[in-house]
Amino acid sequence: MILITGATGNIGGATLEALVALGHPVRAMSRSERTWPEGVEGVSGYAGTERLLEAVRAEGGTRAVLLSSSAAPSGDDTNAVAKYHIESERIVRDSGLEWTLLQPNSFMANALQWVPQLASGDVVRGPFGSVAVAAVDPADVGAVAALALTESGHAGQAYRLSGPEALLPEQQVAILGRVLGRDLRWEGWSDEQARTELESQMPTPYVDAFFAFFVDGLIDETTVQPTVPELLGRPARSFEAWARAHADAFASG
Repeated sequence: MILITGATGNIGGATLEALVALGHPVRAMSRSERTWPEGVEGVSGYAGTERLLEAVRAEGGTRAVLLSSSAAPSGDDTNAVAKYHIESERIVRDSGLEWTLLQPNSFMANALQWVPQLASGDVVRGPFGSVAVAAVDPADVGAVAALALTESGHAGQAYRLSGPEALLPEQQVAILGRVLGRDLRWEGWSDEQARTELESQMPTPYVDAFFAFFVDGLIDETTVQPTVPELLGRPARSFEAWARAHADAFASG
């Protein structure tokens, strides 16, 4: 039995789907009730990382795969986002279990935040327009997680994960426009406007963290990592392929 926490999230859900497709029994933990696919046992609840790993050990579990972040390799524990992931990685490393760390770039699914804007027009506005990111399909992250959970040879590994190409936001918007058959346009915020907009959505330390990532260059999400094709034996999925698979989400918006 494989336990997936956050099983309704981007990566938890993708990992669950990958494991079910491979025929593995899965226990899915979520804070909300829902109907699960055949072969999945659902449980409601939430547990902190240390307590959860202790429970896994007590039940005879031997392996843990952690969804971390591209921020963790920076080692900057003064950064609010990086600190959380650095501490989570430390807990898993010290758990006594065979561990694997996944350190993905930004998710292609982040483009879904544009749905409300596209429901009312053809212009997408946002921050950090000059930074090209090799965003990764959550399905690829889930496939790697499933591999690390079910096959040997991944213990003690930290895998940086990316998509197959680095794209500017305006390039993502153009690709999405072609997929949807719409003439979409990107308008980037200035850094000053970005700070104002982001601070209306999240605490200032998190805004500072994202500015450190994408303005100060604390992390590198532009470099295309070879890890996904090396592990999965196929190319990482492109943003266009992701957009085609999720076109209905934008159309319904």
